[in-house]
Amino acid sequence: MRVLVVENYPKTTLGLVGEALSGAGAECSIVRTHADEALPRKPGDYDALVMLGGAQDALDDENHPYLPQEVDLARAFGEADKAVLGICLGAQILARAHGAKNVLGKPIEFGWHPVRPTDAGRADPVLSAIGDGAPIFHWHLDTFTLPPGATHLATSEQTPMQAFRIGRASYGIQFHFEAGTKLVGSWTRDFAEEIAPYAPDWPQRHPEEAAKHGAAADAAGLALARAWIGLIARPSPSRQDPAKKGRKATVPEWST
Repeated sequence: MRVLVVENYPKTTLGLVGEALSGAGAECSIVRTHADEALPRKPGDYDALVMLGGAQDALDDENHPYLPQEVDLARAFGEADKAVLGICLGAQILARAHGAKNVLGKPIEFGWHPVRPTDAGRADPVLSAIGDGAPIFHWHLDTFTLPPGATHLATSEQTPMQAFRIGRASYGIQFHFEAGTKLVGSWTRDFAEEIAPYAPDWPQRHPEEAAKHGAAADAAGLALARAWIGLIARPSPSRQDPAKKGRKATVPEWST
């Protein structure tokens, strides 16, 4: 199983999704667009695509000229019936790829807050993993409308459009289910200056919030990640490199 991972922002990494990919024996190739690393033009022999979050908006092509190519790549993976996972900014890029409207500059949603599945979400092979809902980490200003033909899967009190599926296995998920307690702790330290203007008490609140919500959020995040990985079509034996059979994921240690 070969997975292309697009890291759109420094220190915004795979987290719990990396842990689940490693457990599934995936081989991950990470492209850091924020460091000007080049995206492939086509899906090629990758079996799935993961697009991670970032502080930039999904329409800022002038300052981030790789965005249109990422949009095209997300669409191409879906058209090839290959699994796609967009998280936060990645979800906004996936929404753009399928004709939704990107809605910029809404009031910030930050911290652990409940996410609840819609009726369709409860029946979905991925979103059903959170049962009737779970507290999961959020950090975003922007959102999007439901792409034409997509299925609305999850909502929160502040943001109605928290997750959608288009086609068999293309998922846009606004909330940061990949951000387990370890990654949230890193963000709390690494992005302290960015957090301070809208949550100046976060350094004091964070330990209590993590103790209250972290275990449930970690369990929900891993369950969602594993459910999505279960939709990745495995390559046929003829496509596998015999030398790579049984090899664990090449996911860097810092991504979890």
